[in-house]
Amino acid sequence: MPSVSFPKIEAAYRDRFPESAKLYETARRLFPNGVTHDGRFLLPFPVYVNRAEGSRKWTAEGRELVDYWVGHGSLLLGHSHPAVVEAVQRQAALCTHPGACHELEIRWAEAVQRLFPSAERMRFTNSGTEATLMAVRVARIASGRKKVLKFAGHFHGWHDSLIPAADGPYQSDSNAAPDAGRDYPTPGVTEGTLSDLVVIPPNDLAAVARAIDKHQPACLILEATGGHWGTVPMRGEFLRGLRQLTRDKNVILIFDEVITGFRVHPGGSQGHYEITPDLTSLAKILAGGLPGGCLAGRADLMQAIEFDNPFGRKMKHPGTYNANPLSAAAGVAALAVVATGEPCRQANAVAAQLRHELNQLFARKSANWVAYGEFSGIKFLPEYDGPRPDGDDFIPYGGSLEKLDRKFDPSLSHAFRCAMLLGGVDVFGLGAMTSSAHSARDVDQTVAAMDRAIDLLRADKLLR
Repeated sequence: MPSVSFPKIEAAYRDRFPESAKLYETARRLFPNGVTHDGRFLLPFPVYVNRAEGSRKWTAEGRELVDYWVGHGSLLLGHSHPAVVEAVQRQAALCTHPGACHELEIRWAEAVQRLFPSAERMRFTNSGTEATLMAVRVARIASGRKKVLKFAGHFHGWHDSLIPAADGPYQSDSNAAPDAGRDYPTPGVTEGTLSDLVVIPPNDLAAVARAIDKHQPACLILEATGGHWGTVPMRGEFLRGLRQLTRDKNVILIFDEVITGFRVHPGGSQGHYEITPDLTSLAKILAGGLPGGCLAGRADLMQAIEFDNPFGRKMKHPGTYNANPLSAAAGVAALAVVATGEPCRQANAVAAQLRHELNQLFARKSANWVAYGEFSGIKFLPEYDGPRPDGDDFIPYGGSLEKLDRKFDPSLSHAFRCAMLLGGVDVFGLGAMTSSAHSARDVDQTVAAMDRAIDLLRADKLLR
């Protein structure tokens, strides 16, 4: 277990969350590092949450927190939205797993199709990881090719095909010839798998064109607003260039909208930028905060899953919980609210206000941090030495992959989250997401928590 190097913050944190500390001691005997998701690991221990509603959640100690995890991004409507709760309760009394086709899966698919016109056919999965795994396999069957292009810093789930190069350090020479994923060795992933992956720098159309010409890939997959949900942003002009390039060179274009789907716009990034990809992976908001994913796209490509198809090769796809009725019920209810456009508008507006006020605070306290992001996302960038933003349309360091998506001292991110929790605010690492339940009151509390967190980090010599 790594040691803790923020003694003042740690002492206050232990005093504030004693019940969570006890629960963690039990959890350490059951789970690796005591957690069930890498992102929930926190030194000296994570907080334990008993209930949540709207933009708030309550710890095992009964302490109220403003929540910016929002179910790992799945709760655009906030926690326990009444329409979703009622739909799940009603369905649970009818059946949870009939092991059969059911009407709700049709209604769920129709709700997706109304918001994503590119979804000519779809197949439900249990997660975003499964959806991107399916996307790659379908693309290989449909194209007859095997290699896959992805951008450095883009995360598409934890399966072997796409996890390499999801995190740095990255190759820094954007003019070098694109090469296989073997430049990004990944524990547990074989050389053979790595050799089928080609990693390219983001926001460089020329590099994409070179990679396509050299490797003749089956597909190109990308996070539709940039790696790690906009840590290194991708904008509409580049995305439209990608669409034209992949169309011209007959490469299947996959938008990974697991996070962006229904969040940046009711129709995802493709709806916001008016771009039609060939395949789209969805999850999170899709299922209203319950487990669920989906691969959707062109009907001719999705034939790869059909028993009799023109490719002569069927992708096998079972899955015990595919289109589970509880997830379908939650999804239908959530997407009906999302379709109004109001949840996206509110979440985006609150996030923009929070970014603005945080940057004013950083300037006022002469803290070398900056907040940036798009839509309903907030990114915190420590050790920042560039110009202060003069508006919300701001990308630090000109979008440099090496400067934006880099590793910091782990003690800083642990100490920062603990310091924010002491102020009644829960952020995930150096980022945050808003929901339609977040309000001006939440913004005020978050700015106050950040004000105090800066003082605490300075006291532990983690911020100048």
